[in-house]
Amino acid sequence: MTQVEQKQDYLQQFGGRFVSTMKWHHLDALWKRVKGDPRGWYIYAISAPVPALAASQEQLFTFIDEVDQLLREGHQEDYCGIVYADDLEKPQMIKIYDPDNLGVVCGFSDNPPLPGWILSRSAPIDLPARQQMVKKRKRWWQSIFPE
Repeated sequence: MTQVEQKQDYLQQFGGRFVSTMKWHHLDALWKRVKGDPRGWYIYAISAPVPALAASQEQLFTFIDEVDQLLREGHQEDYCGIVYADDLEKPQMIKIYDPDNLGVVCGFSDNPPLPGWILSRSAPIDLPARQQMVKKRKRWWQSIFPE
């Protein structure tokens, strides 16, 4: 597959149908599925360099634990609704929205916000970041993945 085809496939997957983890227990189940099959996941923070390699199991587990804590502390609702997967049973791509930058995540918008982070089975491409990463999020990201 050429780089152009890979880019088109990634963009098609990114723009496809996604299902929300509406309740926190749905998110718990999604994390359990990802941790149950940890090989081959790329962790991509929008506004950070695109990862060249899939994450190690340790990196993936650390990211999931840290982002889960950040989501629960930053989105203090009785529902989740800010993590979306292409398939909740066998996910290949997961969009994680930053609680500090939600905009119009669900529903229709001409200019929906990009997720803060993407987990994917396929190598990500550089998505155009419409906003700079908020400084505290950049520090948070660098605390998990120092440069």
